[in-house]
Amino acid sequence: MKLKIAIAGFRHGHIYDIVSRAKNHPEIELVACCEEDEKTRLFVEQQGIAKITHTDCMKMIENVDCDIIAIGDCYGKRGKIAIEALKKGKHIIADKPLCTRISEIKEIITISTEKNLKVGCQLTMRDMSQFIGLRNLIKSGELGEIHSIIFTGHHPLMINERPEWYFEPDMHGGTINDIGIHAIDYIVWATGFQFSKINAARSWNAFAKKYPHFMDAGQMMLTLVNGCGVLGDVSYFAPDSHGYSLPFYWRFTVYGTGGIAETSATTKNIVFAKAGEKEIKYIKLPEANDGGYFQAFIDDIKGRSKPEQLNTKDVLLSSYITLLIQQAGDKNLREITVEAD
Repeated sequence: MKLKIAIAGFRHGHIYDIVSRAKNHPEIELVACCEEDEKTRLFVEQQGIAKITHTDCMKMIENVDCDIIAIGDCYGKRGKIAIEALKKGKHIIADKPLCTRISEIKEIITISTEKNLKVGCQLTMRDMSQFIGLRNLIKSGELGEIHSIIFTGHHPLMINERPEWYFEPDMHGGTINDIGIHAIDYIVWATGFQFSKINAARSWNAFAKKYPHFMDAGQMMLTLVNGCGVLGDVSYFAPDSHGYSLPFYWRFTVYGTGGIAETSATTKNIVFAKAGEKEIKYIKLPEANDGGYFQAFIDDIKGRSKPEQLNTKDVLLSSYITLLIQQAGDKNLREITVEAD
């Protein structure tokens, strides 16, 4: 029997990928789509993305017979939708971020655990060939003990192209939470080590002077349980003219006792400077795992998840830790111990 899925919101374009995969997955039936914003409704239907069946997300959740609610509404509204869907016994999947408030993620964790419901998230870094390859190198042991990871996830701000809600107070939820969750989830998956401490984080308004309340800059200093130091910058600092094409877009540099490795989302290989050798190696990339995040969610529901797949526990923990980092950046907090369980 197919799993029935309903879409709650189309306010960010990432939800289109979930819609497309739902339409084409042999185990999924798309049964309803809701969009409360009239302008967005017209766009979605005119572009042939989906047929809108509802204009009130809460009524759709209440009345539609479905197994899954997929959430693509404004960031600040997602937590409420997720909580209501879980209360009604629905599995949920969302574009990132899953929610924007620590109180929301705590409630999502509680309800999903009590009701044994699954939570998915569009954490696509695990599916990209560059980062699968970097993980494979780490897991092979050739990098030795990992002691430092530096990453940059700079995005173009494109202030005149982003949806207006992005810059409404209390709607975006923070740049670290918006972007940084990809790196937080990936680092744990790639190294096998959880985060133990948030040493420091910072959020501030840098480029987006038009919206002084919008913290477009986000940096963090973290520690893994093995003592590995992590430095990250996920600011909206990339020039709009270059879009997402720069080699600095999701660049990871990993330092271990066995050498240094680096790759990025736009790189065609993995650079490996192996300790004891003088020539730099350029490692070919493995195949990407297209749509892996979505298949992992279905497998999680069906009870057939494999150890390396994204699952509910991963999504909830990554969301929680990222929100803690965001809070540290917003409130200038230091040396916060992370309770992983």
